[in-house]
Amino acid sequence: MLMLRCPNCGVSAEETEFAPGGEAHLTRHATGSQDQDFSDYLFARKNPRGVHFERWRHAFGCGKWFHAVRCTATLEVFGTYTAQASTPPDDIIAAVKAKRPDWEGYK
Repeated sequence: MLMLRCPNCGVSAEETEFAPGGEAHLTRHATGSQDQDFSDYLFARKNPRGVHFERWRHAFGCGKWFHAVRCTATLEVFGTYTAQASTPPDDIIAAVKAKRPDWEGYK
């Protein structure tokens, strides 16, 4: 079971209190974009084994979206941060690199 902390309201709880929202930091293509860009956005998603950046919503709490960084192989959560951040905070990147020295970095 994942334990997540909502960075908006500060509540730490099991994953059942939250709703997953897929991959974080995607470029979301809107009306007027190229067909291939929109198709790639809808269907061509990464599914890495290892460190993954995800969107979550505190469904049974404040209702706000946030991002979480976790390992899909071990379920280890490296940290959470607000959805308004365009890139992960340096302290979370440092935590990932400390545990996964071979990690290629945030892309």
